[in-house]
Amino acid sequence: MERPIRSKAVSERQNLAEFLDYQRATILLKTHGLDSTQAATRSVTPSTLTLAGIVKHLAWVEDHWFQWIFNGVDTIEPWASAPFDQDRDWEFNTARDDDIADTRILYEQACERSRRVYEGAGLDDLSVGMRDNEPFSMRWIMLHMIEETARHAGQADLLREAIDGETGQ
Repeated sequence: MERPIRSKAVSERQNLAEFLDYQRATILLKTHGLDSTQAATRSVTPSTLTLAGIVKHLAWVEDHWFQWIFNGVDTIEPWASAPFDQDRDWEFNTARDDDIADTRILYEQACERSRRVYEGAGLDDLSVGMRDNEPFSMRWIMLHMIEETARHAGQADLLREAIDGETGQ
C-alpha cells in the first residue's frame, strides 16, 4: 500500500489536500493486513522510543528543515559532530543519557531559530536545499513540520500515559 506523493512547491490548497490525504493513507497503512483481533489489540509492544528521544529528534528536525534545507546554513552543534553515518538514530539513542532540562532547551532554541526563518519568508519562497533536484516551498516545510510534530506528539501521549497515567489533549 502506497501513500500519495506530496508536491513540494504548489498552491496552498493543493498542499493542504495532499498532506491530509497522506495522513489519511497513513492511518489505513497502519491497519493494512491486520485481522480484527490484531487491530483490537490494546497493548503496545516494547520499544526503545523515549520522550527525551522524541524531543531531541524534533530539535534536530527543526534545524534540518529550516536551517539546512531552507536556508542552506551550515550544520550547528550538537548535530555537526554527531556520528549519523554510524548511528542513523543518534539523536534518539543519545537522548537517554542527556538531562531532560537540557534537551528541552535544545528543542526550544531550535524552535526559536525556525520561527525567525519562517517569519522572514513567504509561503511560496523556495528552499536553497533540494531533494530529487527539487526545492521545497516554505508552505511545504511548514506543513511537514506540523505533520512531524503531530506524529511524535501522538507517540509522546502513549509514552507519558505509560509513565504516570497523564494523557494528552
